[in-house]
Amino acid sequence: MKAYLLAEAKFAEALPSAACAGLAEAAIARHGGRLLASGGRSEVLEGNWQAPERLLIVEFDSLQQAKRFYDSPEYQQARAARGDAAAMNLLVVEGLPL
Repeated sequence: MKAYLLAEAKFAEALPSAACAGLAEAAIARHGGRLLASGGRSEVLEGNWQAPERLLIVEFDSLQQAKRFYDSPEYQQARAARGDAAAMNLLVVEGLPL
């Protein structure tokens, strides 16, 4: 089953996040992920949810593949490059069987 990684990012600084973005995108591609959304306009339609500053959605072929991406040395390098420049919330959810 497909899995979807959702990342909510709030950037404190622009420069480190630009360096981190390239590393993160390379790690996503290396681990078979497909970036479906990256910071486009979002709008709360219902409830008390706060629209994130930036929301990323990445599709992986499985939950295990998404976890391998997250645990990979490539993504850990991107996290280190990000440092304190952004507050991140990440979750992964398994998709529905086709």
